[in-house]
Amino acid sequence: MSAPLGRPWRAAALALCALALTACTRGQPPVEFITDGNPPKLSDWHLMAADGGRLVLNTGVVPYDLNTPLFTDYAQKLRTLWMPKGASAAYQPDAAFDFPVGTIISKTFFYPREPGKADAVLATYDSSRNGGERLDLANVRLIETRLLVRRKTGWIALPYVWNAEQTDAVLARTGQQVPLDVLHEDHSRQPLTYVVPNVNQCASCHVADLKTRQFQPIGPKARHLNRDYTHDGVTENQLTYLSRIGYLTGAPAPQAAPRNANWRDDKQTLDARARAYLDINCAHCHNDKGAANTTALHLNMGAPANLHLGLCKPPVAAGAGTGGRQYGIMPGKPDESIMLYRLASAETGVMMPELGRGSVHAEGVALIRAWIAAMPPGCDQP
Repeated sequence: MSAPLGRPWRAAALALCALALTACTRGQPPVEFITDGNPPKLSDWHLMAADGGRLVLNTGVVPYDLNTPLFTDYAQKLRTLWMPKGASAAYQPDAAFDFPVGTIISKTFFYPREPGKADAVLATYDSSRNGGERLDLANVRLIETRLLVRRKTGWIALPYVWNAEQTDAVLARTGQQVPLDVLHEDHSRQPLTYVVPNVNQCASCHVADLKTRQFQPIGPKARHLNRDYTHDGVTENQLTYLSRIGYLTGAPAPQAAPRNANWRDDKQTLDARARAYLDINCAHCHNDKGAANTTALHLNMGAPANLHLGLCKPPVAAGAGTGGRQYGIMPGKPDESIMLYRLASAETGVMMPELGRGSVHAEGVALIRAWIAAMPPGCDQP
């Protein structure tokens, strides 16, 4: 590994990267924050453009990633953040950062294309052919780009679906269904109806507090963002990078900030990986203020590992979702646990999460199975 750049060389490298980025985005008008209405096309915002066979981000549109991402039918995602010049988000240790009016958060869902197949895509974690943050449109199929826009009245969600030519995306406020032919890593081929959510379904996940009905982003939190990312050839912790470019204020050193595990990293503990997986996939509803607070099942990171996590917890109102099982988690016995039963189902009324997927996340189910199996058995209630 090469030695880290000293400050003068680092500054020069960053300046060259900035010049290169400007050259790449020269043909795009500046990002436009639209203060009202529902722009019909993604290109109206000038966040990104299909150019020369690539999806090119505009100047100031910063890509980022999460330690453990939300599962969405094996779609891969390009996440970006943009704020007006001089604006910044305020750091919060546990909740989503406090973003200023004018913020635009985007998430582009795509699949790698199956080589030699014009209409087939891959369910894979391999990103080697994607082209990095400048997606190679010969090798990936764009499905949708969701925007979260912070206006004076609060956040709004706008889902845009990419056209067949992969040149632009069109607003789909009522949602849309996209049929896909998906090849999985075990070589099985399965049809999938990818569901683009409507704006009301977006709210069902993004309303962080049922009392206030406050709409909030899910991913941009310290524990999800506290990881390295390579921006323009320079690898740096994301909290540090966002602070340095002026997009974040008040952040501590990365070592002092919370950090979730990477659910696929078997060098980290099984408990940390499973809790991180449940946190990002389930905790936006399953917390003491969220849409599923009446279940008393709290799956957010930091919630105590007790009855509220599902340990020996009888269901409140799961109905058919129990599958005849007695407890949310039966320690040591995953096949007797409601949680695993619902994660392993794709049946409406049974599966959890109930939105955002139409297929079973086999690797995620295997992780939660192993986690429950490793727990000391027993449900001796006091």
